[in-house]
Amino acid sequence: MLKGLFWVSVFGVLFSYLLYPFLLRFSPRRPGVKEKHFVSTVPPRVSLIVTAHNEEARIREKLENCLKLDFPGLEIIVASDASTDETDQIVAEYSNRGVRLARAEERKGKEHAQLQAIKASTGEILIFSDVATSIPEDAIDRMVRYFDDPVVGAVSSEDRFVSRDGTVAGEGAYVRYEMWLRGVESDRAGLVGLSGSFFAARREVCEEDWDIYSPSDFNTALNSARKGLVAVTAPDVLGYYHDVADASKEYQRKIRTIIRGLTALSRHAEVLNPFRFGWFSFQVFGHKLMRWAVPWFQILLFVTSVLLAGKGTIYSLALLAQLLFYGVVIAGHYKPELRERTVFKIPYFFVQVNLAIARATVEFFKGRRMTVWTPSKR
Repeated sequence: MLKGLFWVSVFGVLFSYLLYPFLLRFSPRRPGVKEKHFVSTVPPRVSLIVTAHNEEARIREKLENCLKLDFPGLEIIVASDASTDETDQIVAEYSNRGVRLARAEERKGKEHAQLQAIKASTGEILIFSDVATSIPEDAIDRMVRYFDDPVVGAVSSEDRFVSRDGTVAGEGAYVRYEMWLRGVESDRAGLVGLSGSFFAARREVCEEDWDIYSPSDFNTALNSARKGLVAVTAPDVLGYYHDVADASKEYQRKIRTIIRGLTALSRHAEVLNPFRFGWFSFQVFGHKLMRWAVPWFQILLFVTSVLLAGKGTIYSLALLAQLLFYGVVIAGHYKPELRERTVFKIPYFFVQVNLAIARATVEFFKGRRMTVWTPSKR
């Protein structure tokens, strides 16, 4: 029994990060990937929806960025989540330049505000962006081209952090891994989650089943799958945003993000039904559900390793490896300068993420939800 639990925990820790990507990598690509598709000579009508709540300090900069975007007839709508500062008044100043305001009179969260803008929009393609995200001038055109493929229902940008000194932060090992995994998922059943700060979708994907209590980045991918479409990543479409001003808030941001993800999956558990969603269900299971289970498998692995130590070489080695791993993490915690080295950075980041998952899971089952959103200060 104990040995069985040990191997179950090993499987649980490794599955999401190693076994799932391996299985996905060698699974068949969806039909049509890498084929050339007809490129329309007439650009579609596009609406850019910017979600804001009390953004008076940053909304001008965002609107100036939007007005410089190179795309014909771009409709710009600010979805105000019942802002109580000067955000709406500032947006009104830009009305003579074509910017429109769609205000949610009651604060019910980001997705509710986005829904008001969806109803007010006229675009065939809807693009969503946060105030904190800076969009390159040619990004809209690049993003819209992906919809020339009739199978594509949604398109996700890739995020780039801008450091305090204005330089673009380099891609660490974890970011490279995540971007590689997104590419593999994109070529199979599609992404299971988009970049919430900058993504696009066909109008029909957004008009039906827009759940204001689930994150729009997940719900849009799910709605695409419902319609037999896929959500894809666009590595040539970048969104730039500054890192969080208060680094101590990053941990809380992770907790909020995970609670929102757990809420979405609990509200749409049908997505795990492979008879309805096929391979997409496996991707949600591997990338989302099993990744959220990792911290609990870590605890189980450590406990069983302690109890089995001395009863076999493999169990003793497993315990030793874990002690060394967590020793590196503890050293990195008390000596932050060590985290500049990869050997400390990756284990520390891995444990930090899983601590956030564990805490978020506990708070979720205690009843905490994150429908109303407050943008991080950057």
